[in-house]
Amino acid sequence: MSGGLFAAALACLGAGTVVDLVAGTRSRVVRTAPYLLGLVASGCLLAVGVRATVSRTVTLDIGTLFGVGHAALLLDPLAGLFLTLLFAVSVAVSACFVSWVLAAEAPRPPRGLASGYLLLLASAAVIVTATNAFVFLFAWESLTVAFYLLAGAGRRRDEGAGAWAALGMGRASGAALLFGFLLLAGRSGSFTLAAWHAVGPGALHDAAWVLIVVGFGAKVGLVPFHAWIPSGYPSAPGPARAAMAGVAANVGFYGLWRFLGVLGRPPIWLVIAVLVGGGLTALLGIAFAAVQSRLSRLVAYSSIENAGLIVTAYGVALTGAAVRSTPLVAVGLLAATLQAVAHAIAKSSLFSSLAFVEAATETDELDALRGIGRRFRSAGASFGAGALALAGLPPTIGFVSEWFILEALMQQFRLGGLALRLGLAFAGALVALTTGLAALTFLRVLGLALLGRSADSDASLGPSGLAGTAGLLGKAGLFVLGAACLGLAAVTPWEIRYLAHGLSPLVAQSTTLQALKSPWVLQPVFSGFSILSPSWLWVAMPIAWFGVLVLAVVASRGSFLRVRRVPAWHSATAGVAGPSSYTAFGFANPLRFVLANVLGTRRQRRVVPPTASQADGVEGADGEGAEETTTHVETRTTVVEPIECYLYRPVAAAVLWVSAVARRLQSGWLNAYVGYMLVALLAALAITAALR
Repeated sequence: MSGGLFAAALACLGAGTVVDLVAGTRSRVVRTAPYLLGLVASGCLLAVGVRATVSRTVTLDIGTLFGVGHAALLLDPLAGLFLTLLFAVSVAVSACFVSWVLAAEAPRPPRGLASGYLLLLASAAVIVTATNAFVFLFAWESLTVAFYLLAGAGRRRDEGAGAWAALGMGRASGAALLFGFLLLAGRSGSFTLAAWHAVGPGALHDAAWVLIVVGFGAKVGLVPFHAWIPSGYPSAPGPARAAMAGVAANVGFYGLWRFLGVLGRPPIWLVIAVLVGGGLTALLGIAFAAVQSRLSRLVAYSSIENAGLIVTAYGVALTGAAVRSTPLVAVGLLAATLQAVAHAIAKSSLFSSLAFVEAATETDELDALRGIGRRFRSAGASFGAGALALAGLPPTIGFVSEWFILEALMQQFRLGGLALRLGLAFAGALVALTTGLAALTFLRVLGLALLGRSADSDASLGPSGLAGTAGLLGKAGLFVLGAACLGLAAVTPWEIRYLAHGLSPLVAQSTTLQALKSPWVLQPVFSGFSILSPSWLWVAMPIAWFGVLVLAVVASRGSFLRVRRVPAWHSATAGVAGPSSYTAFGFANPLRFVLANVLGTRRQRRVVPPTASQADGVEGADGEGAEETTTHVETRTTVVEPIECYLYRPVAAAVLWVSAVARRLQSGWLNAYVGYMLVALLAALAITAALR
């Protein structure tokens, strides 16, 4: 049954690609057909994933389809867990895609957009189930091509580098994995992933571990390989951003999970590097997200932050593997997987909602999107739920996952080595700072963009929300994503039981289930440390809110509900409009000063001369015009990424210089070429003699 559903899903994805490339996008019916087929395929793969997670392992024989010998696809609980996550999200994203391409406000999608989306889904499905190195790498490179197609489909003049950045970093990621796989295949004599268990500890094993972490880390946005995300995600049109951030990025986490089981114990220095690198990635991502003026770039930087949080929790699992502590592996993997689920759902909710808002307003500038919660009810509700989850506020899934990460990092006292203790403590401090900045970042979005009042009285946007923009499928997709951000927190114990099934190939199910102190109370696997009940929070928080409201009304004798009208304060109140109102830029401006060394804050001041109307003068006492001499000082504040400024730009300049030198050498004299060959020959002879 699983094999038939898997084959049917791939057939639907292939048929949708053919329809998009052959029939084009002129007809509304043809335009939606690929996405409807993607919806059907996602449903089939979701069913396959659920069955693989809770049932026995199934092997799908694909024979010599790829021309590299016998190969197969494996449906074990870990593959089933990630198939469930990926394609539960893609069902909702596909539904949003169908409504988005039919929306009158949205631009006509270009030919190739649907092909890129369907290629992304097919590549993710094959990566998660591949057992052969060549099949894995073939699907991995196909995913890179899908990223390029999606980032390039909606390319604007000011975002043309996004597709190339995604392609370049994807190729670097594939190269790292290729070299790592070759090392392991050469030592084990097999291209089967399971056979690499036989590679024992040593320099080759450690080198393979580094290449694996770099290869998958580049795909998820680990510093310093994150530079493509802020330009790549915003370049993609509509819900394609949700597919890239909420679906495809998770195959990188799957790779890290899978190779923890394949390679086993990592070197201590790599564990510390992963912990510190993950913490720095999270802090850098949220710091830059907090000061962005475009909503798409803010959410893209938030993806970097979440990748850092997930990798940090994964570092706890690596710590457990390094010291052979199974409970530490369990708490690290559980925390990382919970955060991966929260990230996938919340990020898809944000990007899918933004697709409809941007289609109607033709902008993603925060200061231009005031009041989107009032003007776009369906998208606003889904966006608000996703923002609350990414802020880590209760009672959302983001609060539960971040609580688990902090609890996992607090287990350093159980370790004997000082280096690992310091690594966990430092990562914990970075994560704690990150969670605070995340709350500040999404408070700005919720307060000023989602719940703010707009001065725009354009009736075309109206209060009816997305009634004329999102169809039934789009509203259903947004509802599912938004409800999952909140509802999964209430059923977290059930979610942990499902995750325990999926993680069983890496850690015993009974060990992971120790996170359940009781049927509705959670603990970080280790008993007697700390407990949380997100399910009871859904009962206690509404009761507490209602109790405080009743107490306030009774204590004030009803005056609490009386409307008060006072003169507007010249600052952040809703009564102030125009240039004097509090803006999203102004809210984040203090952070630009506090973190100036991290953000590379630069301030430029210039004197603005009087306008023509001011220069005409004002009437004086003698009836003659008195020239207006008032001038204004304009301050422009910008931030610069240190990684891009001090790493990638010098490297790019060096590459361009080498290319210029090579071009000059290509048009030289024949005598010069003979001389170059002679010098190269002498150098080769000298090196050979030295080696002997």
